Amino acid sequence: MAQARVRLPPAGATPATAFLSGSNPRPARLPFSSKPTPTSLYAAAAANAPPAPIVVVGSANADIYVEVDRLPLAGETVAAHAGRSLAGGKGANQAACGGRLALGPTYLVARVGDDANGRLLEGALADAGGVRTDRVARAPDAPSGHAVVMLMPDGQNSIIIVGGANMEGWSAGIGAEDLDLIQKAGVLLLQREIPDWVNTQAAQAAKSAGVPVIMDAGGMDAPVPRELLSLVDIFSPNETELARLTGMPTETFEQISQAAGRCHKMGVKEVLVKLGSQGSALFVEGEEPIRQSIIPATEVVDTTGAGDTFTSAFAVALVEGKPKKECMRFAAAAASLCVRVKGAIPSMPDRKSVMKLLESAQVE
Repeated sequence: MAQARVRLPPAGATPATAFLSGSNPRPARLPFSSKPTPTSLYAAAAANAPPAPIVVVGSANADIYVEVDRLPLAGETVAAHAGRSLAGGKGANQAACGGRLALGPTYLVARVGDDANGRLLEGALADAGGVRTDRVARAPDAPSGHAVVMLMPDGQNSIIIVGGANMEGWSAGIGAEDLDLIQKAGVLLLQREIPDWVNTQAAQAAKSAGVPVIMDAGGMDAPVPRELLSLVDIFSPNETELARLTGMPTETFEQISQAAGRCHKMGVKEVLVKLGSQGSALFVEGEEPIRQSIIPATEVVDTTGAGDTFTSAFAVALVEGKPKKECMRFAAAAASLCVRVKGAIPSMPDRKSVMKLLESAQVE
């Protein structure tokens, strides 16, 4: 059955049809700034073209939060202190973060159901600020994806995902209009909460136009197809996902390095590993690892969405032409702010807050 495309008011009126120069444009190398200024390189180029957009192809979920003291054992029932529904999903999280941090437009290409949860997601994304949601389509024959998030007192969580439209709403694949948008992007962000073949279609479009592809490893518990990995420029797992996907231990940094080397042999040149309280590390094939410590949060309230915030913020800095070390520092600051607020999309920081934290943190 044909999908009804939802046309919502865009967050921001910046078009995404012109570029700086050439058939495979590269973003100008810009210093970080909280907003464009008349003296910046961005402002000088803006008269000719807007910044290349960030395009996220991925999931959108209605997250059902339950706050518990501990996870139930097999056959056990435990009472929650509180429960509520919030918008989430790795694709929606990354798009919301990009919308708040990027100087240019951020698009989400996703599928939701024609139901109450779908309307919740559409509204939350529109309210998030900065996200162009006109590429979100309703899949009439599938419910919206949702997740149960069990949140513990220390801010850690366990999550169970029901794919719904995220997995079942792509029968026609990615449309020509969306593929054209991907080919004009500054970067493409993918995750594994939609079918691998959809990710592959998106990545092929990006690679054909020289657009870098970043794939977050979070999502389905299954091997990543070699064809898809060969199209990814930066693969971003956490240490648990890295262990599962490589079959190797990741208890020490040396083991993590070896597991990243296994990913290199699978065809990925750069592996960006999120290490929780230990920070992050970027393993570029043939080079020394780049390490980034965390920027400590004043209080850890909820870690949901922290990894998505990190990945998206890294992509924002990458589009601006920053060196990889600076991309990681920017991402660490964004993630530090994210964990201080409950909920995934509600916790995404804005650019001004990230810049303020970077100025005060004075970390290397």
